[in-house]
This record gives sequence, C-alpha cells and structure tokens, in this order.
Amino acid sequence: MLILQGALSLGLLWSLMTIGVFLTYRILEMPDLSVEGTIILGASMAASMIAADGDPMIATLAAAGVGCLGGLVTGILHTKFKIPPILAGILTMIGSYSVVIRILGTSNVSLLRIRTIFSPLVDIGLTNRNAVIAFGGAVVLGIGILLFWFFSTELGSAIRATGNNRQMVKAQGVNTDGMIILCLMISNGLVGLSGALIAQDQGFASVDMGAGTIVIGLASVIIAEVLFRVRSFWGRLISLVAGAIIYRLIIALVLEMGMAPTDLRLFQAITVAVALTLPIIRERLGKLTKRIGKGA
Repeated sequence: MLILQGALSLGLLWSLMTIGVFLTYRILEMPDLSVEGTIILGASMAASMIAADGDPMIATLAAAGVGCLGGLVTGILHTKFKIPPILAGILTMIGSYSVVIRILGTSNVSLLRIRTIFSPLVDIGLTNRNAVIAFGGAVVLGIGILLFWFFSTELGSAIRATGNNRQMVKAQGVNTDGMIILCLMISNGLVGLSGALIAQDQGFASVDMGAGTIVIGLASVIIAEVLFRVRSFWGRLISLVAGAIIYRLIIALVLEMGMAPTDLRLFQAITVAVALTLPIIRERLGKLTKRIGKGA
C-alpha cells in the first residue's frame, strides 16, 4: 500500500513533466532536451524563494514562469537562429546549470521543516503523502482542463497543425515560428511547475535532480501510448498521467525487489528502449499471425 501511495503521489507530480514532454515530442514532433534544465530551474526557483520565507504559491508560479523562459530561449535558438532543435535544447540545458547555481547560491537548498504548498492540507489533518496526492491530483486535473480547452481553440489548433505539416500551415499564413516558440514555452512551463512541486515534496532542490528527466518523460509517454492506445486529446492526457504513475510504480517495485540505485539509470534506458520497440514487435507478430492463418 505504501509503495502504491508513493508511486501515485510521485506519478502525479511527474505527470506534469510527462505532459510537457508529450507536447514537444508528439505535437511538435521534435525532442526537446531542454527539459533536463528547466525542471531544475523550476525546482531551484521555488526552493530558493520558499527558503527565503517567500509564499509557496507565488514561488511555484514563479517556477512555472522561469520554465517558460527556458522554453522561450530554446524556441528562439531553433526558429530565429536556425539551430537544430536537439542542439538548441542541449544549449539551454547546459546554460540552465549555471543559472541554477546563481539562483540557489550553492549546490542544493533544503526545505525540511519549512512550510510548502502542501502544508495547508497537512494542517487540516491529511498525511504528507495524502496531501501531495490531493494537491497533485487537483493541479493535474486543472492543467488537463486548461490544455484541453486551449488546444481546441484556433491558436491551439494552429500549434497542432504546425507539428503535422509545417510547410502547409506556413502557406496558409500562420506564423509557424511563433507556434513552435509558444508550444515550447507551454511545455517547459509545465516542466518547471513539475520541478517546483517535486522539490517541495522531496524537501530539497539540487543541481543534479534533472538528470535523466527526458528519459523518464519519454518512458512515461511510450508506456501510455503502448498500454492505452487512445486517439482523443483528452484521452491521451489521461493516459499520460496513468503512464507516469505506472512508470513510478515500476521503479518502486524494482527497487523494492533489491535493484541497486546505481543501476536505476540503466534500467530506465532499457525500459524506454523496450517500450519504443513494442509497437514494432506487435506489428511483426500481427503479420506473422496473419501468415500462419493463411497457411492454415
């Protein structure tokens, strides 16, 4: 039960990052490595403000804002300076580490025994874990509704169309560069928000907490797509949340079974590789089944 609660709480907080990765990886059809930098930007911004007696809500919103700025930098590097998207993301990620050191003033900042955004729910009687689940669930639901509404608007549809066929949309008079930048800002804003909530949950922010973020995000996205295979936008958002929770549950179970923490990143890489190959394996098995059926 404790493992399930932990996976649910962490999965909800990480699902915001997963949705951010999904927006660039599937909507724009471009991998964005800057998320490894913007997640620590969000975490460090929130932690430093809260440690300095700032309001946790304002600190969390500021974290989302600094994440948006990271996405803006990546977008400008890619669209205005014609730097390939992967390289633009790497440049933003590398630069983020220096910015994080400036924000934190040290390699890490502790939030132990300091009131966070979850504290009001603890005050009314919830346990720390249940408070994270309740608040995280409410935030994920609210973000999901906003994204569903936004991508149903003309502007949101233009972003989706830009990802599908950039040249055709550009011929229709749409500013595709602006659409890419806006989507990157929304994506990294969600990643920054996720980082802020994770830092407040785990009680600290450090410069190395973003390592492997893109792998975690991709693993959650692929797990969601392989297991649920939904087509509607709302259904995909729900499946992404479920994918993030399932991924955290898998990690918790393998650690409980005795896997050394030092082997965790290798396991994460293998998980992503397996998840990416499952659609191909399924397709080949389907063709093999048809051949066997015809032969019979």
